Amino acid sequence: MNNMEPANKFIIQQENMYSGALSCRGCGWTLLARYVSHIMGENTVYVVPACCFSIIAGPNPMNLMKGTVVHTLFAAAAATATGVRHALDRQGKTDTSVVVLAGDGGTFDIGLQALSGAAARQENIIYICNNNAAYMNTGVQSSTGTPSGAKTTTDPSGKKLPAKNLMGIIEAHNLPYYATASPAFLNDLVSKLEKARDSRGFRFLMIDGPCPPGHKHDPEISIELARLAVETRYFPLLESENGELKISFVPKEKRPVTDYLKPQGRFAHLFNGTYSNGIEEIQKQVDDSWQRLLNIQNIASPLP
Repeated sequence: MNNMEPANKFIIQQENMYSGALSCRGCGWTLLARYVSHIMGENTVYVVPACCFSIIAGPNPMNLMKGTVVHTLFAAAAATATGVRHALDRQGKTDTSVVVLAGDGGTFDIGLQALSGAAARQENIIYICNNNAAYMNTGVQSSTGTPSGAKTTTDPSGKKLPAKNLMGIIEAHNLPYYATASPAFLNDLVSKLEKARDSRGFRFLMIDGPCPPGHKHDPEISIELARLAVETRYFPLLESENGELKISFVPKEKRPVTDYLKPQGRFAHLFNGTYSNGIEEIQKQVDDSWQRLLNIQNIASPLP
């Protein structure tokens, strides 16, 4: 476990994506795509279901990524990636990576069944979820990845229930590798992308995705907010390799969750008294989730 992220030592020497991404300013998706494309290289097939990235990647014949991009149905990302993987293997192209780039709507909700099936079969693909915690591309509707207290167009008073524990569902599939990562911790993000690339079987990464229009924050503070999410333990960094779970980063001090919530307009109502005890409830959820993670880590660690 680390409590200090070292200075960024990773420098991209050659871009594997083109300029002109059709993204909002400060978008986490574009930041993620830049590093994914660099680590994975041009010999990669990206499978993209309906999500923000299906727009950002550009309409046919444009293509943001230096690789092959396959657009597919909302529910079918993991199934499509499975078909692509088997077709490539039949052609002897076993060194070509197959990577899903999906949002939380197509992962937590609409694509969960296909994801679970591919994971249970240990299909040799990498599934990356950019979790911006709502259906941002279609107007900021709640998904089951939307946290409690957050305002969306379908929960205008603030979502009452906490987000689905997707990483718990992923853990139950006994995967060779899964992890969470953040664009604010680049060394950690790059290391986890490399491990996913170099492993075999079904690998899963969930990345925190700052979204200025959906989270209602200034674009210039996207990375600062992503860092606060980790430092307040709102978005823990973890990874599991062959069943051994570990927390990747432990903050040196316990920062209150309000440090992360306050800069975001989606949580503004929590601070004007219209959502009774909302902040205390969220802080308790964060504390309880962190403790569960500590407990799981101790269980998952090898016996002495």
